[in-house]
Amino acid sequence: MSVAATVPALKPRLSSRQLAWAIFSLAVGGVGIGVTEFTMMGLLKEVELGLNISTPEAGHLISAYALGVVIGAPLLAAVGAKLPRKYLAMGLMLFFTLANLTSYIAPDYGTMLVSRFAAGLPHGAFFGVAAVIAASLVAPTKRGWAISMVMSGLAISNVVGVPFATWLGQTFGWRLLFVLVGVIGFATLACLWKYVPFEKAHADASIRRELGALKRLQVWLAILIGIVGFGGFFATYTYIAHTMTSVAGIPASLLPVVVALYGLGMVAGNIIGGRVADKSVMGTIYWVLPGIAVALVVYAIAAHWPWSALIMVFVVGAAGSLLIPALQTRLLDASPDAPSLASSLNHAALNVANALGAFLGGLVIAWGWGYVAPALVGAVLAVLGLGVALLSGLLERKKPLAP
Repeated sequence: MSVAATVPALKPRLSSRQLAWAIFSLAVGGVGIGVTEFTMMGLLKEVELGLNISTPEAGHLISAYALGVVIGAPLLAAVGAKLPRKYLAMGLMLFFTLANLTSYIAPDYGTMLVSRFAAGLPHGAFFGVAAVIAASLVAPTKRGWAISMVMSGLAISNVVGVPFATWLGQTFGWRLLFVLVGVIGFATLACLWKYVPFEKAHADASIRRELGALKRLQVWLAILIGIVGFGGFFATYTYIAHTMTSVAGIPASLLPVVVALYGLGMVAGNIIGGRVADKSVMGTIYWVLPGIAVALVVYAIAAHWPWSALIMVFVVGAAGSLLIPALQTRLLDASPDAPSLASSLNHAALNVANALGAFLGGLVIAWGWGYVAPALVGAVLAVLGLGVALLSGLLERKKPLAP
């Protein structure tokens, strides 16, 4: 059974305008998620002062969110299997919005830790069901494009939303970050209600059916590609501020420009990645992973000069994001009868990759190898991810995916 059969395009097909508004509605949710996830990194000092906590304790708030993503992605996608996908997406966004508003009023560190964990729970499941909805609205040959458009919300948040939220938090108080995310969340709910078409849940949908995806080796291999291959992307991103200021000699005042360039690269890579994934999913994975490795090695060299460093910041952002639509589509192909869970697992994998990359990057810095060392670690991880992808392709030739 193909993905197209399990998530059929609506009949009659939506007009171009209706399709654009439906995908826009899903992407807006991604903007809100990106803002709450990434802005916390830029407001850690303000959070430390506001809650009277140490830097490691503030870092735990980011870890709590990531843990929520990893746990919530498969759990909520499976539990919501019997719901119509429009309603599931709205329920997840409502959960996300309320959890962020709870962070705004959290009186102490313990409450804040719980609220950040709760805010992370719907993250992966929302992106997973949003990708399935988007894929169902277009022809099978345009799934990669539709998924990339939904994911563009996360990339765009790094260009516009995160810098604005960081400025807002630094200027008027860090807790306003959560008010902004709440506003974006309610706007997303309104758009989902108005523009995303209703479709009944699959007649055979169940928690057992969704959890069946976890029995498939190809699903786990796709997840492993994301964890290992994308770990290098996060190893570099985590320490990008230190690399730009300490190695490239770029003033700290220009770091918003650095982040914006990275975000623009993510937008470009996401769009191109969706197009090429529609031509060949595994082919895209095969050439993007070594491309990431090369980009990270060049970045490690170019980081010693300001202008070349800025250019490679854009390139690294683009290279990493090229991989996301292909991985998302691969998971849908590997588990066509449990698309919501399979798709959500991609975002759980990316958050594990975030933790892995940050840990390994910090390790080599602690060993005294310098701030460019995480990029070299990332290049090795990308090559290892290619090895997993080649193994997946070899096994598929011996045992093709379910038609």
